Amino acid sequence: MKKGPQQKQFNIGIKKWFIAIRPWSFPASAMPVIVIVSYIFWQWHNSEKSFSINWLNAIISLLGAMSFQAAGNVISDYFDFKYHVDRKESFGSSRVLIDKMFTPPSLLRFGIVLLTVSVFIGFFLLSHSGIHLLWIGLVGFLGTYFYYVLKYRAFGDLLIFVIFGQLIGLGTAFAMTGTLLWDALLISIPIGFLIVNILHANNTRDILFDKKAGICTFAILLGLHASKIQYAILNICSYLTIVILIILDFIPTTCLSVFLTCPLAIKNIKCMSHASIEDPKQIKKLDSMSAQLVLAFSLCVAISNIIAVYLK
Repeated sequence: MKKGPQQKQFNIGIKKWFIAIRPWSFPASAMPVIVIVSYIFWQWHNSEKSFSINWLNAIISLLGAMSFQAAGNVISDYFDFKYHVDRKESFGSSRVLIDKMFTPPSLLRFGIVLLTVSVFIGFFLLSHSGIHLLWIGLVGFLGTYFYYVLKYRAFGDLLIFVIFGQLIGLGTAFAMTGTLLWDALLISIPIGFLIVNILHANNTRDILFDKKAGICTFAILLGLHASKIQYAILNICSYLTIVILIILDFIPTTCLSVFLTCPLAIKNIKCMSHASIEDPKQIKKLDSMSAQLVLAFSLCVAISNIIAVYLK
């Protein structure tokens, strides 16, 4: 059966929205939630169920984190286009504005709609957990909308670590238990390092284009050589942090399974070592490759936490 013109137009519209939110990057928001959910599941059994868990809030936290990231991706694209950071010859962003899939005002409206949905999800969780979620959500909201301001001043990596490497985990734990579980900050550190590398790979690739736009990312501040070193260090530190957390008895020994993902990390580090300012195509796909490592690494941690419960 042939599709009518309206159906085709609808499908094209859905595809445009799908491209704009950059779903390949969603491991950055989904994996911190999943890791913390699995950690709380392990802790719940390990501590003789000394606290209650709201599993519905766990699912809603996942949706909220992904919604905030989708809003951030779209709004960031708008401002990068507005300030000429994204160009026809550059590789960053979803390119929906460069390729004229959206007009700038329509893309900004789409981003604000996504951000509004995220806020409603946040208020739902707030009403079913506690007031501490307000300041966690407020930092997330401001960081999402004004991310471009900090990114253009070399603070993008730090902001990403704070939000994705810390606040998502802390907020998820609070939404699930109604308690500020500070351990969640420690558990989120190795995932945070890898998530920062998604952005760092992107910014290293775009050093030449970002300089032309007159902004200063952290990759520009470091320079190419130091940026390659930072990328490798963050990867290595993710694995070392897992070992330290196991030694300190914060996570089960089964989490050593993350070392199964070492070939991916080595492949990514080798790819970054070939980075060149003059030929950014060398690391054109390193941001998505870094997201794949986040996915694999985090799933190993999450599955290991669950397995540890049944190995007792």
